[in-house]
Amino acid sequence: MIDRQKLVGWILVVMAAAYLVYFVKMRLFEPGPALANKEWAQFIGSIVLLMIGTANVRLAAIRGRRQKRQ
Repeated sequence: MIDRQKLVGWILVVMAAAYLVYFVKMRLFEPGPALANKEWAQFIGSIVLLMIGTANVRLAAIRGRRQKRQ
């Protein structure tokens, strides 16, 4: 059974990665209107969410290994 911390971590990683791919592909490489400050804040926020999600997955794995030893 997958634990909740690991599931939430993977959801954060997938959502942040999807937004980053969209932003880079559609907003940076395509011609269009100038980027607003809001879009840059969302881009930075998605990078932060990617880091938090990765930390969640790694911490869940560490906790799982620790519980197996006990």
